[in-house]
Amino acid sequence: VDRREVPLITIDPAGSRDLDQALAITTAGEGHRVSYAIADVAALVAPGGPVDREAHGRGVTIYMPDRRTPLHPPALGEGAASLLPDADRPAVLWTIDLDGRGEPVEVHVERALVRSRRALSYEEAQEAIDGGTADETLGLLREVGLRRMEREGERGGVSLTVPVQEVVRRDGGYDLRYEHTLPVEDWNAQISLLTGMAAATLMAEAGLGVFRVLEPARERDLEALRRSARALGVPWPDGAAYGDVVRSLDGRRPSHLAFAVRATRLFHGAGYAVWRAADGPAPSHAAIAARYAHVTAPLRRLV
Repeated sequence: VDRREVPLITIDPAGSRDLDQALAITTAGEGHRVSYAIADVAALVAPGGPVDREAHGRGVTIYMPDRRTPLHPPALGEGAASLLPDADRPAVLWTIDLDGRGEPVEVHVERALVRSRRALSYEEAQEAIDGGTADETLGLLREVGLRRMEREGERGGVSLTVPVQEVVRRDGGYDLRYEHTLPVEDWNAQISLLTGMAAATLMAEAGLGVFRVLEPARERDLEALRRSARALGVPWPDGAAYGDVVRSLDGRRPSHLAFAVRATRLFHGAGYAVWRAADGPAPSHAAIAARYAHVTAPLRRLV
């Protein structure tokens, strides 16, 4: 269907060309309508063809300090399939209606023709939001993102923000630089999580799916993390859950950032589960505290 009238924008790291996702948000009563377009790689790659076979051999895009090995050829991943601005593109378009608490009340998905209006970097998006010059989608992204983060806390889910390491050229050599995550990155990530959970729900209802899975953290690993908290001076009150501690971290304090990096060890062991209804209840993801499927980055992740 033709959905080029939807005023989509993309928000990605500066200089990105492999744009999987485009977003539009409007108000809908006390809630919001989230339109989320995902690059439709299957519209351009023949099943069993040479590109498909090579992608199966690679699995994901591999990122290195000075280059990357892409999942798909650049002509596809950075061209014909990428949701670049001012270009008609095939997409899988999700329309998710949220109530006043940010909970989904209706989900619709369709293959569509879309057209992104603008490609923003995270820095540009954050500057527009902070400076009061944001358009409707950016202005509402903060509101929706914060509501979704509240619901995540209620579920017992955890989104762990860690400092990003970058290797940069300097004086003929290399330096390691750390960059803090901007709030808009967390809000934007909540839209992807929302869509992945909606997809998992549809898969569970259909009795067939590929789920992202993670077992709950073992008590011995949690105890080791509590010792790290004591060593780093990170408060962990008696009776507080791991997620409560993570949400209390101050990204401006190096000791708290070190704790966040240490906490990523609890997420080891994540994998995928091909599931059918005969297998029993659909699996879930302990960190997200919900069923979840990877459906929002097809240019970079085969599954």
